[in-house]
Amino acid sequence: MRHKVLSDESCGGVHGCAGSFPASSGRLNAQVVNWAQMYDCHGDVDRVPELLERVEREDDARAWDELGYRLILEHDLVFSASFAALPRLVRLAYRSERARGLAGAILRCAAGNHSCDDLLADCAEAIGEFRELLIRHLRSRPADYLAAFIVLLAVEEQYHWSAVMGDFSDDFYQVTWPHCTVEVTIAIGGYGRYSAIRDWNLGDVDRRDLRPASPGGLSGIGRWMHETAVRDGEVVLADGIAHLFGRAECPRCASVFNIADEYTSSNRPVM
Repeated sequence: MRHKVLSDESCGGVHGCAGSFPASSGRLNAQVVNWAQMYDCHGDVDRVPELLERVEREDDARAWDELGYRLILEHDLVFSASFAALPRLVRLAYRSERARGLAGAILRCAAGNHSCDDLLADCAEAIGEFRELLIRHLRSRPADYLAAFIVLLAVEEQYHWSAVMGDFSDDFYQVTWPHCTVEVTIAIGGYGRYSAIRDWNLGDVDRRDLRPASPGGLSGIGRWMHETAVRDGEVVLADGIAHLFGRAECPRCASVFNIADEYTSSNRPVM
């Protein structure tokens, strides 16, 4: 899947990635970044390239920490320096868990209102390289499997699911069922797999068992998510996805609906 431009706004002034650092991939690596125009979350233009040089030389924990809060504000907002730094972070991600995590966090924010779509588009090759890195990482069945899986969803532009996916140990999803305008709670986890009406005093009442999708009945992103989890032996994740993309019964009117479709309709943010 090719990375798309999210809007018509742009930052301007981007010329690529930095200085003497060896070229990797993407247009940002083909030339030199004009860091004087690349603002970080604090409005500074000179600190991020200095920090990148430090972490390229050695695994400097303090530099990584500072990069994190300069490139992403409140776990939500990214700026021009965030995307200018992305190709270098992807290159480092082959040997650095911190780089992989920071690159992933930036991409999970890519659907937000950052006005830097030209920069994001210029990172397309680096993002493609990052996709392949993540796929290989997932196939190794790492301890941070879910975190990498969620980042891969963002790389595939599935920002909505990247933002809301849990580990299905104790997950709850709220769905407003338009047929009778009732808010239905969907539980997928240790408490059970059911739809219910949530009562302030009584908890989840009038529970109805969910109807998980069969592997053959899945399509689109649900099928890709499920097949990936099955391939990598992630049984709990695969079962949770089958339920999330399955069907639920409304406790009030007894009509049956597709959970993923209605949850997306009820909760998906405006991109």
